[in-house]
Amino acid sequence: MGPEGIEHLLKELLSTAKRTGQLKKSHLNKVNVDTTVQEKAITFPTDAKLYFKMRALLVKAASERGIMLRQNYNKVAKKSLSRQSGYARARQFRRAKKMTRQLKTFLGRVHRDIERKTVGPDNELQQLLGLSSRLQAQQKESKDKIYSLHAPEVECISKGKAHKRYEFGCKVGLVTSSRDNWVLGIQAFHGNPYDGHTLKGSPAQVKELTGWDAKEVYVDLGYRGHGISGETKVHVVNFRTMKKKVRSVRHWFKRRAAIEPVIGHLKQDNRMQRNFLQGEEGDKINALLSACGFNMRKLLKVFLWPKWIGLFFQNKRNESENMKARFA
Repeated sequence: MGPEGIEHLLKELLSTAKRTGQLKKSHLNKVNVDTTVQEKAITFPTDAKLYFKMRALLVKAASERGIMLRQNYNKVAKKSLSRQSGYARARQFRRAKKMTRQLKTFLGRVHRDIERKTVGPDNELQQLLGLSSRLQAQQKESKDKIYSLHAPEVECISKGKAHKRYEFGCKVGLVTSSRDNWVLGIQAFHGNPYDGHTLKGSPAQVKELTGWDAKEVYVDLGYRGHGISGETKVHVVNFRTMKKKVRSVRHWFKRRAAIEPVIGHLKQDNRMQRNFLQGEEGDKINALLSACGFNMRKLLKVFLWPKWIGLFFQNKRNESENMKARFA
């Protein structure tokens, strides 16, 4: 189906909400926008682990193609990785650093050995060699670093959380209605863009999915300097200046925080906490599917609530009739 097909599914769910009267045009008078991180299903990246895995991938690729390596370093690399983790845990960082350098040396030797013994490598082997070159060349301050070999599109994002300093995945922009908290749009962004730069595409997606324009958008201080002007009015919520606002304006400023529990439900209940789908398209699909699941739960509550009420009162009537029959 691809991201376009899943987006069409989200559009149909919103259309169902419109037909049943649960989503109205007035709900788009005030919408909330925020970003979060969708983490990828990868292990925590360290240089030692990346060097070890890259060498193992190259050795496997060489074996499949019948390339006889001078040495594959399988046993010594395993021992070096074990020592590196033990030294790091014991806070013996000089020794740990030495083991990391050793693993990098093993990777470089295997890489050069394969390059010498192959003429015109196929696409898969060429990609592995390019990935290995990037991995060996990257430094602490380098940009576009590799954090995972099976998911090289992963980025390191710091949101300033006390319990989780760094998150590895991609940024996701979310649009919800201030009233009733319907998810009106969701997009996965790569390249770790500034929050304000992600704001431009959100109202356009809401227009495409619902057919209505969002009139007023409420965002947090992370969107300062967004540079967006037009029919859609953007309010940057600042609690220091909120006391000067009238009561009705303060109400909608406070309602911006209603998007935070929606993000929590998307992650905990709808599988946006950890993305197992491959590639950049997988990031987009997983985010859209999470939004579909959230809206579907809301629709199920609407459809099942009258039946549940009827069953509840029917059980109450049956209980009262049984009691009367018992004491009659």
